[in-house]
Amino acid sequence: MRDEVAVRRFVEHMAMLWADLGFPKMPARVLMTMMAADEDSLTASELGERLDVSAAAISGAVRYLIQIGMLQRHPSPGSRHNSYSLTADAWYEVSLAKGAQYKQIADIAEEGVTALKDAPSAARVAEMRDFFTFMQVEIVGLLAKWKESRTR
Repeated sequence: MRDEVAVRRFVEHMAMLWADLGFPKMPARVLMTMMAADEDSLTASELGERLDVSAAAISGAVRYLIQIGMLQRHPSPGSRHNSYSLTADAWYEVSLAKGAQYKQIADIAEEGVTALKDAPSAARVAEMRDFFTFMQVEIVGLLAKWKESRTR
């Protein structure tokens, strides 16, 4: 059986790590609660109970997680409440979205290289552009390898 104290500790510890990496804290807590849930979906009330937080805190967190593609909202038949589930292949989809952000960074860095012309700082900005161009190309290949490894 599950060790609920250890599960709660895992959820909070992993959420703290994600927050340290720049992810908003309450969405991180909700995401990790969903990851650790045995149920396929949870309501906002269930999430609030598990995290001992208000409905407002859950509302903002699930809205954020839906916007970034990590959660899906489902109507609960016969109720005005919704339930939430993790998006299938959520990590994959979010990583693909990051690849698009890498291209945006590279494109804007290119503007900087053009604006800086031959200034000493142009080389730093060009290296940033080249790095994010590399990342954008490589993330697609890495994700393809990930999908392939999952089918084995």
